[in-house]
Amino acid sequence: MKLLVDRIDSPIGRVILMSDGRHMCALEFEDHEERMMTLLRRYQGATELVDSDDPQGFSSRLKAYFAGRIDAVDDIPVKAGGSPFQARVWAELRRIPAGTTITYGTLAGTIGKPTAFRAVGLANGSNPVSIVVPCHRVIGSDGSLTGYGGGLPRKCWLLEHEGVTLPGVVSRKVASHRETPYTR
Repeated sequence: MKLLVDRIDSPIGRVILMSDGRHMCALEFEDHEERMMTLLRRYQGATELVDSDDPQGFSSRLKAYFAGRIDAVDDIPVKAGGSPFQARVWAELRRIPAGTTITYGTLAGTIGKPTAFRAVGLANGSNPVSIVVPCHRVIGSDGSLTGYGGGLPRKCWLLEHEGVTLPGVVSRKVASHRETPYTR
């Protein structure tokens, strides 16, 4: 498989994005490129990488997101691969509106597997298309900012960029932050 690769600067670090020419297949921060390549091999198989400038306009849309147009990435087509369970989790992640958060347990319940919060967490952590598949919107049941492949400071930045108020962030805890429900 041939993938088109572009790199863009963002307020929270350089980002690498990959496209098959129609879908975004991978998106990760450059300092986590090795993680991205591992996930890419797992989900897409052998690939040939070709440098490209703004494949399918995806780079421009990501730049618009970082510039404040939060909805600019909402309808980017994604081809992430993964198992059927992971695909269900990732599809549900895309339904979480910007400016809201949910817990792993709530996410498990929305896919009909209310006791599978750990499996949901693993699927969330294996997401190869960060930001566009917004795994950063999932938080711990106690309101803590748990886990994010790009690092917790970036998760915090992304949530605040999208309008989530994180008062009193102290050592990975979000004081007085509560889950914001969303409708399916």
